[in-house]
Amino acid sequence: MGTHRKSPGAKAAPPKAESSSAPRKAKKAPARARASVTPLVRVTGLGGVFFKSNDPKKLMEWYRKRLGIEPDAYGGWSFQWREKRRPQRIGHTVWSPFVKDTDYMDPSELPYMFNFRVADLKSLLAQLRREGVHVIDKVEELPYGKFGWIIDPEGRKIELWEPPDSDDPFSSGE
Repeated sequence: MGTHRKSPGAKAAPPKAESSSAPRKAKKAPARARASVTPLVRVTGLGGVFFKSNDPKKLMEWYRKRLGIEPDAYGGWSFQWREKRRPQRIGHTVWSPFVKDTDYMDPSELPYMFNFRVADLKSLLAQLRREGVHVIDKVEELPYGKFGWIIDPEGRKIELWEPPDSDDPFSSGE
C-alpha cells in the first residue's frame, strides 16, 4: 500500500456545502495513553513441562530408544529454538520427568507442573499479588534465570521463569 499523493497539476476539491446553518459540534479527540505507562508483558512462551514418574531414568531411556529424545545433563530434554525478535538468542522449552516423591511441585498435589517464560518476574509477581493470585513467597536466582511460583485456581503449581539476558541461558560459557 502506498500513500496517496496529488498529481502536480491537480486542484483541490471544493469544500462540501453544509446542509444546515446550525453550528457543528467539535469532535472530541480520543483519549491518549500516558507515554510513561507501558503494559506489563506477562507470559512470553512455554518454558517447560515437568511431571512425576515412577522411574525417570527408565522412562527417559524409553523415550530415547523409541523417539530419539536424548536426555540432557539435568535428566530431561530441552527443545531449542530461536526467538523471533532476537534470532541470535536460543530459547529452551524443557520436558522433564521428576522422581515420584519429589516435593518440587508442592504444595500442589497434581503430578505435573508447567513452566512459563516471562519478561519481568519481579513486576509480574507484584501485579499477580495485587490481583489476588496465590503467589508463593520465594524467588530463586540461578545462572540460568530467575524463578517464581504461583498456584492457579485448580491448585496447580505454575513456575514462572525469567531467562537471563544471554544468547543461550543453558550454555556453559565455553
